[in-house]
Amino acid sequence: MNPTTSPTPAPPAPAAPQGRSAQYDAFHTARARTDLVASLYAQAMGEDYPVEVAASSSCDWPLLALMTARLRLRPGELLVDAGCGAGGIGLWLARAFTVRLAGFDLSPVAAAQATARRTHFLGPAAGRAAFRVGELENTGLPDGSAHGIVCVDALGGAVDRGTALRELGRILAPGGRLVVTRALRRGAEPAWHEQVAAAGLTQEHLDERPGEPAMWERLYQLWIAHADQLRRELGQAPAENMLREAHRMLPKVRGRRAVLLTLRRPAADPAEVGSADRMAAPVRRPGEGPASSKETPE
Repeated sequence: MNPTTSPTPAPPAPAAPQGRSAQYDAFHTARARTDLVASLYAQAMGEDYPVEVAASSSCDWPLLALMTARLRLRPGELLVDAGCGAGGIGLWLARAFTVRLAGFDLSPVAAAQATARRTHFLGPAAGRAAFRVGELENTGLPDGSAHGIVCVDALGGAVDRGTALRELGRILAPGGRLVVTRALRRGAEPAWHEQVAAAGLTQEHLDERPGEPAMWERLYQLWIAHADQLRRELGQAPAENMLREAHRMLPKVRGRRAVLLTLRRPAADPAEVGSADRMAAPVRRPGEGPASSKETPE
């Protein structure tokens, strides 16, 4: 398949639910006016901060490397960025893999910003990426169209995580993989096994992200320390949403266990599993606010 072709045609994008996207729209609009938010993420992550990606999430260089290893996409295949925000993660991966990209987000503002960033990442091949408004529970994408799906710090914002996982499973092609960041309290048993089975998926890998909780602790402390500057540069409402998240989550992050979960839809026929899928597994690496699309550990 030609890697510069457009993503698989899809039904019309669903409209953003009234009111649900407003908070995210305000954050993305405000962030575009200032470098302050990116600067605070960079301070919290240090040399692990991927400047070009500039995601409002826990996405750092180790996570990008791990997702690349787990997805194992081939040129020309379709990657879906679920809850894409301003699009940096999906666009970086699309360039790395030379694949097509379909991203969706609840926020029309975020989808428009992601669309505007295509040329920076993909140059003349910008047409192989498309962004739309969509929900995790209602993507509007065709059955079995995605060879890979990435969902970073977004699943916690779903109205119903089980429904969202079934929807992502529906659009995943046989043999395709979904990589999703998840969190739970230290010592707690994962609660997602039944949801994974109901979605028709199997768990392929569970990678620890030991540095993620400390990163959020540093970031939340920075938000609180720069509260007045956030209010001046972002505006009252976006800043207060960030500060509420920081105060709510800061006492919890030290008890947080963060992981990258790799799920796979079984191949319909063993012959459909390609050479990339027969490679030895990569070495395992340690590793309610619009600012992070992340919720209380589950």
